[in-house]
This record gives sequence, structure tokens and C-alpha cells, in this order.
Amino acid sequence: MSNNLQIVWLIPFLPLIGFLINGLGRNQLSKSLTGIIGSGVILGSFLISVFVFLQVKSGNIHVAHYFDFINTESLKVGFDFQIDQLSSLFLLIITGVGFLIHVYSTSYMHEEKSADFAKYFAYLNLFVFSMLLLVMGANYIIMFIGWEGVGLCSYLLIGYWFKDQANNDAAKKAFIMNRIGDFGFLLAVFWIISKVHTTSYHDVFNSISSFNPIDISGITLLLFLGATGKSAQIPLYTWLPDAMAGPTPVSALIHAATMVTAGIYMIARSNILFTLAPLTQTVIAIIGLATAVLAATIALKQNDIKKVLAYSTVSQLGYMFLGLGVGAYTGAVFHVMTHAFFKALLFLGAGSVIHAMGGEQDMRNMGGIKKYMRITHITFLLGCLAIAGMPPFSGFFSKDEILAAAFAKNPVYWAVGVLTAFMTAFYMFRLYAMTFLGKFRGTNDQEHHLHESNAAITTPLIVLAILAVVGGWIGIPKVFMANGHWLEAFLEPIFSKSNGIREAHELSSTTEYGLMSVSVIGALIAIVFAWNKFSKYEKTTEEETGLAKVISNKWYVDELYDAIIVKPIQSIAGFFNNVVEKKGIDGFVNGVGKAVNYGSRQIRLLQTGQVSAYMLMMVVAILILFIIQLFL
Repeated sequence: MSNNLQIVWLIPFLPLIGFLINGLGRNQLSKSLTGIIGSGVILGSFLISVFVFLQVKSGNIHVAHYFDFINTESLKVGFDFQIDQLSSLFLLIITGVGFLIHVYSTSYMHEEKSADFAKYFAYLNLFVFSMLLLVMGANYIIMFIGWEGVGLCSYLLIGYWFKDQANNDAAKKAFIMNRIGDFGFLLAVFWIISKVHTTSYHDVFNSISSFNPIDISGITLLLFLGATGKSAQIPLYTWLPDAMAGPTPVSALIHAATMVTAGIYMIARSNILFTLAPLTQTVIAIIGLATAVLAATIALKQNDIKKVLAYSTVSQLGYMFLGLGVGAYTGAVFHVMTHAFFKALLFLGAGSVIHAMGGEQDMRNMGGIKKYMRITHITFLLGCLAIAGMPPFSGFFSKDEILAAAFAKNPVYWAVGVLTAFMTAFYMFRLYAMTFLGKFRGTNDQEHHLHESNAAITTPLIVLAILAVVGGWIGIPKVFMANGHWLEAFLEPIFSKSNGIREAHELSSTTEYGLMSVSVIGALIAIVFAWNKFSKYEKTTEEETGLAKVISNKWYVDELYDAIIVKPIQSIAGFFNNVVEKKGIDGFVNGVGKAVNYGSRQIRLLQTGQVSAYMLMMVVAILILFIIQLFL
């Protein structure tokens, strides 16, 4: 523990202050002041995160206890922060990329009304606060609070333009599908509490002997269910492409750089549990690989520029889960970092194009934009090369590390992974060629208004492009440089126990070179093919048929979910509403009231006011009582 790290509470506190100021003062603040406050608090968090990172790099670890969040006889949960190598790395990603996206938003969202502009920045600040809470928490309960917070902010930001019902539907879909995963996470936390009566990472990981194999498999599978919701894996991935309904900076922040990586962080943080659960690791690897392939095939035929990037995100997340499943925790975290750089760059680049095109997102109506938007074009090209895995760009190093680990575990994993890498290179350069090359296919009015975006948009693009190029150099494979993998050495204290438990699979240098060559040459062929095929793209009215139609319709997964889940649930709900509720419960309650009302109306008729009638009823009543007394 270091006294230098006592200020870590300021990292999440600053965005929380920004949220409160912009949220409460949205009707009084100007757009300029809103942008300064919203971006400034994130910059402050980033600067403190850099300081914290340098302290942790020197070997200082900090666990801070602030107050008791839960304090009972059987369970004590502190509101605690843990700053170590893993959390400090994520702090840099969240605040660094987050700050660039906030700056970008000051221009991109400038057409909004002042109050709406301030509300948007308040939501962004709250999201960053929640994400920081998630990675800084020293126990699963604090992580879960941040986990739920990012889910809430995702709902608010996806449905930001709430006057369009489609945006509201996308927000609800994201919220509900995340709740399914969150239920798994919560059950896992309850299971942990029932076994060791604590949720502290340190105590849980040092009490492994208290868990039997069934406990560990059950807990890790439930945690993985939580990760599939937040990190968009099969079967809970369909919310993320629909989430593109939100503003483009939201797509870059939530659905490329931070929120969707929460599941990766949670599993990496719990690496010791997962290493002891080989069944769970196999499930993670297979589902991650299946998600990567499925999303990559869908991206091949999408024409909405943001949808291509959305399915690309799902596919890249699948790669990260493949890395986790084969025990390459460092590789998965490494890919989280490089992906944050190049995918945020690609989303913001797409936003720059959409902004210049007056809101147009269909790539079939673009083309030839590179001569109008040189900075956007160059930075976007660099991002495409990075995600395609071209050396020496960042994506090459992180993707190669995951594929090498997959080959060592099971060559079939590697084969499917490298095929997905080829598809990635193809669909990204299809996107690039249809957008920036060839002739412009939009309207004359759109072409007349095409121009490069202003500095608030291009500056973040340039910074992210530089990171997309050089970001991978902290993880140079040992086959190139014996001490080149700085990140592996940096994260060693986090994954050391897992490294001691799992089997070591060392590849020969010849094998590694061979694997790299296949990956790079295959991706290069895919790039050249896509470039030639789509650089002179012409719009066509022909309808797609066969497999192409199935892929363009996303394998009809949404339709399948509607048929087997949504419609049956709606039918059951309709039955309960119309039959059980209205005719059953309401019918019974209303029937009692009607029966009392009817009965009182009939009994009222007995009150005739005639004494003879009353005498007759008395005699009849006496006779009835006499008979009951005598014979019963």
C-alpha cells in the first residue's frame, strides 16, 4: 500500500460531480460550459489515472476501505477500491478513450438544444463513473453496482433520441437482455457468499479450498452468463447491433471501448476461479469462437456503416473470449486495449462521415469520400489496417497472441479463428472501399455539403490513429524480442497463480512464424480481393438470394428469438391478462360485488311494510327452527 495512492477516490468522484452539475444545471448552462465541464472532469480522472498507473508500475498496490456497505453478523461488505496492475490499465483505457470521445461529442452533438446537450453529457459522465466503479471495486458487490450502472446508462444513451420509437425499442432490448446476464452474475455472487461469507477478491481467491469442483464450475458458468450479456456473446448478443440507434459517440464509448469489455474484465479479474474450471473454459472458448464466426459472417453483407462496425465488435469480443477460454488472459486484456483504440477510431471516423453526409449511414450511397475528407480517410484506413491484423499495427500483436494460444490448446480453435481473421480483413476493406473509394453515389446536395470535420472531431481521430498504430508495441512476441512483451511482465502479478496452475504450451519459433505468416498473408489476400471488388462499386437493384440473403438478414436470429421466445411470452401474457386476470381474478372479485348487490336487492323485497306478512315469516322461521332442532 502506498500513501501516494490515497487520491484514487477522485478518479470516479470527478465524473460523478460532472454528472450532477450538468444534470441539475442543464437549463442554465451554455453548450460551451457544458462541454468544458463534461470533458474536463474526464480529463482530470485521466491525469490521476496516469499518476496511479505510474505508481502501480513501480510496484505499489492500494486497497482502500471507505465505509461498510453491508454489515451484518454473517456478511460484511466494504465500499472498497483495489488499485493494481489490471485495474490501473483499465482506468487508462476508460478515462483516456472516454476523454477523446467527450471532446468529439462537443462538436458532433452541437445541433442539440442546450438542455438536451447537457443531459447527454450528464449521461456520458454517469456512464464513465459507473465503469470506473466497476473496475476499481475490491469486491464483487461494488463491481456489480458499477455493472448495473453501465447497464442503466446504456439504456439512457441508446434511447437518447427517444422520440423515435425504434430507439426506445433498441434501448429496452439492451436493458432486458443485460438483465438476463445480470441474473447469472447475481446468482454467482450469492453462491460465493454462501460458501465463504465474503465477496472480497483477496479473500475469495485465498479461500479456493472452500469450494469443491461443482461449486467452481457452477460459479464460473454463472459468471460467464453475466459476461455473455454485457459483452454480447451467443445467445445474448443481438442487443448490441440494435444499440447503434444511439448517437455515434455513444457507440464508440459504450459499445467499442468500455462497457462491452466489462465481461472480459470480470473473467480476467476472476482468473484463478476460471483456471480451476476446465469445463467452463472450454465452454467460453467454444462460445467465443462461435460468436466471432457468426458475427463476422453477418458483417460481410451489412450495408449500414455502423452495423458493420457493430457486428465487428461482437466478433472481436468473441476473439477476446477465445483468449480467456484457452487461458491467454494477458492476450485477451491486450486485445481489449488495442480494440479500444482502433474500434473507437473506426466508430468516430464513421461518425465523421455520417456527420458530413447529413445523417446518411448506407454505404451504398457513399463512395469517393476520401478526396473530401482527407484526415478522416487516412485515420480510418489506419484503423482498418489495425483491425485486419497487419503488422506492425496494434491489432496484429494482440490477435496473434490469442491465435497462438488457441493453436497451442487446440489447432481447430486456431483454424476457425484465422478464418474469422480473413473475414474481418475482407468486410473492413469492403466498408473502406465502398465509403472512401470510387465515385460518389449520393445526391448532389450531399456531395455539395461534403467537407472535412472540424478540429474537435479530427483531433481525437488523429490521437486514436496513432494509438492504433503503436499501441501493440507493448506486447511484441518473444519470438521477435526476448523482453519485448512488456504487458505480460506488467500483468504477471495478477495472473501468476493461474500461470502456475494451467499447463504451459510453448510453441517453437518456427511454428510461431508459420502461424503469423498464414494469418498475415491470408488477411492481405482478403484485403486485396475486397479492394478490387468494391473500389468501383455500383448500386444494383437485384435482390439477394440463397445464402447471401440469409446472411444479410443476420441468419434470421432475431426472427427466431421472436418466434420461440418473444411471441410465446406475449401469448402467455395475453392469456394471463385476458383469461386469468380479467375473467378469473377480476371476474371473481367483481362477481362477489355483483352477488352482494343482487342479494341485497332481492332481500330488500321482503320489506313490504305489511304486518301479516311479517307474522307469516315469523311462523315459518319458528317451524324451520323446530324441525332443525327435532330432526337434525
